[in-house]
Amino acid sequence: MEVAQVSVFLENRSGGLVEVVDVLARNAIDMKALSLADMADFGILRLIVDDPERTRVILKEAGFTVDKTRVVAVEVPDRPGGLGETLHALRRNGINVEYMYSAARRKGESAIIIFRFDEIGRALDALHGAGVTVLDRFDPL
Repeated sequence: MEVAQVSVFLENRSGGLVEVVDVLARNAIDMKALSLADMADFGILRLIVDDPERTRVILKEAGFTVDKTRVVAVEVPDRPGGLGETLHALRRNGINVEYMYSAARRKGESAIIIFRFDEIGRALDALHGAGVTVLDRFDPL
């Protein structure tokens, strides 16, 4: 299954990130996972939130450039080599990982990794075929 991710494009300047966080807080948007990629002139904040469409609208109304994309959230064993098993399954099937990031999770036996693939359908087939647990919704608890 796929999960909605909200991407926010930020000018590379002091205070840009806190402005987004403040808008989300004022609107009671719960961030479940995030990643921030820094480029020379701008950054990309990638968010998994409790209400992606509402988040996209709110941030757009606040003047941010926002996009919504589909990503895949998977559970991987939380032990040395756990991520490698998942990556090997993808490589065996010729699946390209565009980017990935991990999400915080309370104590347990698995970690959550968010993946963006160039071919989501093929990636899902490969993950399911390898017995990887693909999440249909993101709940870090």
